This record gives sequence, structure tokens and C-alpha cells, in this order.
Amino acid sequence: MNIQFKKASENDIDFLLDLRIKTMNEHLSSSNLPTDKEFHLQRIKYRFDNAQIILLNDEPIGLLKTDRSADKIEIIQIQIDPRQQGKGIGKTILKDIIEEGLSVQKPITLSVLKTNKAQSLYAGLGFKIIDEDEYSYMMRFSN
Repeated sequence: MNIQFKKASENDIDFLLDLRIKTMNEHLSSSNLPTDKEFHLQRIKYRFDNAQIILLNDEPIGLLKTDRSADKIEIIQIQIDPRQQGKGIGKTILKDIIEEGLSVQKPITLSVLKTNKAQSLYAGLGFKIIDEDEYSYMMRFSN
């Protein structure tokens, strides 16, 4: 499995919009959150400087946004094309981030919609729910 990353650019917006619709509409709808194009574009552009395109064998298959601050590593967004889900790609990426967090002794945080089945993946990797709001769980991995 040859997973690589490249910094996202404006040229990737169409891919990211299509990816976000495929990966998020179901979860957003079941949470009664917006699914219109403008909402998706707003979320895509949120902290866009932190966005990386996930490549598998040089083909774009996902998005990873992280923020590495002085005191933690935040996973802002991770999305894998549904055709590539269940193959261990997301798990591999998350394990690499966990390994990085352990090596620099920083906790890793993320949030996940309560309706998103990915929360079981996060829990299986050792993330624990530390807070919640109406729609999401805030999770944390720490050593």
C-alpha cells in the first residue's frame, strides 16, 4: 500500500467537494445539519492551509487536515473515498499520527459526528470520548 500526501491547492477543490459529499452527506443529514454546496465549501476551506490530499498509488483518495501545535496534535478532518474505505488506509494513517504523538509526547484530539461509524475505529485505536456537544463527540488519545 503506497500512501502519500500532497499539500492541497485550489485545484483540488472540485475533488474535495465531491469527496466531502460522498463521505459526509449521510452523517450530516442524519444529524439534521446542512448538506448544501455552500456549507461543504465552507468546511473545505476551513483551515485549508492544513489540508493534505491523501494519495494511493498516486491517485487522490482522501483528505487529511491536522494541526500540530505546541501542546497537541489535532486531527481536524480525515475523509477517505468510500470505494477505498475498509482497506486499512485510514487506520494506517491514524496509527502513524498516534506513533508521532507518542514520540513527541503530545495528545491527539479529534471530533466525530455522533452518527458517524468511524467513531468505532477511533475507539478501537485507543481514542476516548472526553466531551460532547449536540452533534459530535470530542475524542482524545494520550499515552
